[in-house]
Amino acid sequence: MSSYLRQKFRFSSIWSSSSSSSEEEKETETEREQLAPLEHQVQEEEKDQQDTSKLDEIERTKIKVMRDLVQRQDPSSKDVDDFMIRRFLRARDLDMDKASTLFLKYLSWRKEFVPNGSISPSEIPNELAHEKLFMQGHDKLGRPVVVVFGGRHKPKNLEEFKRFVTFSLDKICARMPSGQEKFVCIADLEGWGYTNSDVRGYLAALSILQDCYPERLGKLFIVHVPYIFMTAWKVVYPFIDSKTKKKIVFVEDKKLGSTLQRDIDESQLPETYGGKLPLVAIQDC
Repeated sequence: MSSYLRQKFRFSSIWSSSSSSSEEEKETETEREQLAPLEHQVQEEEKDQQDTSKLDEIERTKIKVMRDLVQRQDPSSKDVDDFMIRRFLRARDLDMDKASTLFLKYLSWRKEFVPNGSISPSEIPNELAHEKLFMQGHDKLGRPVVVVFGGRHKPKNLEEFKRFVTFSLDKICARMPSGQEKFVCIADLEGWGYTNSDVRGYLAALSILQDCYPERLGKLFIVHVPYIFMTAWKVVYPFIDSKTKKKIVFVEDKKLGSTLQRDIDESQLPETYGGKLPLVAIQDC
């Protein structure tokens, strides 16, 4: 587009200089005015590409430096790929000190909390029995779609719940298509009441998501929200980091279908939201 526009401008310039007709000059000026916004758009696109290229170069450099830093303190970090290191860097706005601290904390947590490398379904029987988390389909950006039913949550054993959160996030990440790092979640609160309220559990899940799986959540739709839920939300909200807050969308019931379908094609939506796909339990994914 840029080359074409520049040719148009050069042609317009030659034409206006060689023409003595006032009518032709007016037509040329009109064409210039019409093309000016498009030329500006092209210039902005080129600038964005240059900025992106510069950012990519900065990230590649910082990934290499950060890898060297963390490997000195924890040799096991050599097994992780550059994408993981980049996610931790991005979660801390490319601040290597903060990102390295968070990453080393994650490695320590992983060794202690998941000593066998993964959580077995046999370690979370009660959580799986609630049938509250599913995954199927993908959004228009290719991100896996996860559905969680808050009204099916029964707070009992906090440690088992944390294992369930880790099990689920590991499953989701393992099913990421090539080139994709994020997922989309629909949190359905239909039927949610005080017996489902679990502020300790919410804060624990939030901590695991933000500190151990940073830059994995792409978007969170919260649907069928009862008024009483806002009591728990007010407690949890201050602990949500600014990056995550920007990914949260509360959806009005009357706009549910249209809002979801802006991001997720009907063929990829669960049947319960007017789509085509059946729900698939997370343990079966």
